[in-house]
Order: sequence, then C-alpha cells, then structure tokens
Amino acid sequence: MSTEPPPSGSGQPPEDDPFRKKQPPSGDETPQGGSPYDAPQGGSPYDTPQGGGGPYGAPPPPGGGSPYGGGQQPPPPYGGGGPYGGGPYGAEDPLAGMPPLADSARRTLARIIDMIIVGIVVGLLSWAFGLKEVYVTENEVDAGPLYGRAVLAAVLYIAYDTFMIARSGQTLGKQLMKMRVANLSDGSTPSVQTSLVRAAVLWLPFAFCCYCIWTVICGGWSYFDKPYKQGLHDKAAKTVVVSTTP
Repeated sequence: MSTEPPPSGSGQPPEDDPFRKKQPPSGDETPQGGSPYDAPQGGSPYDTPQGGGGPYGAPPPPGGGSPYGGGQQPPPPYGGGGPYGGGPYGAEDPLAGMPPLADSARRTLARIIDMIIVGIVVGLLSWAFGLKEVYVTENEVDAGPLYGRAVLAAVLYIAYDTFMIARSGQTLGKQLMKMRVANLSDGSTPSVQTSLVRAAVLWLPFAFCCYCIWTVICGGWSYFDKPYKQGLHDKAAKTVVVSTTP
C-alpha cells in the first residue's frame, strides 16, 4: 500500500497519521505450536473425559446451557457498546483506542485564546482599511464598514481554524490547553473539507449576526452533550476533541 498522502479533496486520512487509531490484529493467523483446540492424539478435543463433565475437567452447569447459568450469555461491559454506551455513529464504541475526551472548561479557554489572537489581527486590519466606523449623514446611515469588518472577520477566523485543524488538529489555543481535534470515526486528523465545515458552522454566524451568543451556544453544547462532548460544529463535522496528555 502506498504511504503517500491522498490528494487534496479526497477526504481520506493519510495512512501515516500518527494519531490514527490502530487496527487490532485480525486473529486469522494461528500461533506456532498449535491451537489450544487441536485434537489430542487418539481422540477429539470434545471427547468427554471419564467421569462426565466438560473438556476442561469441570462438570457441566446445572440445567445445561452456558456456564454463566440459565443458557444466557454474560452481560456486555458498561451496559453494552463500550464505556460510552455505543453511539449514533456505530454499534461499537468509536472512542475505543483514543485518548480521553478533553474537558469542556479547557476547551472554552482554548477558544478564548484563539478569539483573542485572531481578533487582534481583525482589529488591526479593520483599522488599516477604515472598517470600524459607521458613517451617518442627514439622509442615511452607511453601515458598509461594519459589513466589511464582518466579512474580514469571517474569512480570517475560518481560514485560521481550517488551516490549523487540517494541519495538526490543533489551533494555538488547543496546543496551550493540551488537546486536539480528531475524526470520531478513526481518530485521525480531520481533512481540509472536514475542518472547513467545522470552522464555517462555528464562525459564520459569529461574524455576521450572533457574535459571542452563537459561540456560547455552539461551543457550550459540549458541556451537556453525551456521550462525546461535541459542540454543534463537532456534530456537523463528526469530530471530537480529545486530550493530548495522559
């Protein structure tokens, strides 16, 4: 299999992504030295030993059936489907083999750091291009500079978030808070398309209409979401935020 990263736009994570979840062994190969189920010489592994009982020397459970009693299988751990109870993206726990989910309070701090960093750049460019004033005359109010500032903010915030997340899964704020964004399906770094969807859902309403209110709603959703602590932008992109520390 080629180790070259897929071409841009494929949406498939590269095979050499260090954060991608490792596939468990297939179990198809039989270890050297034979199988524990190999038949002993002169008989079948299922031959009943003298005196009754099962092939392992223990008497069969009363009433037959499973050794757990009553013919029933043992209950799955955690109520079924893994420690997070399965989920909407598959019967098995998607977080198996991934780091723990990041704390929502730390996510909020990381978002504030990113907003300050990009906000400084937006403010400087807005001042340079005269996009901070609303011009009022006797006959009309010219709010064009405000719309220009909103467009500038949307472009910069989305470009920053998309580039940083697609590059390493981390913005500067997330690096400081020791966390990263990962695809829920396999733990890999999100593609450019996935990162763009995630950034657009988070920043477009912020820039044009709802400002901090939308950021609180979208990001604050992770405080109450179960089982994956996803913000609304994570749900749109099918991503999670996980810790990078043990």
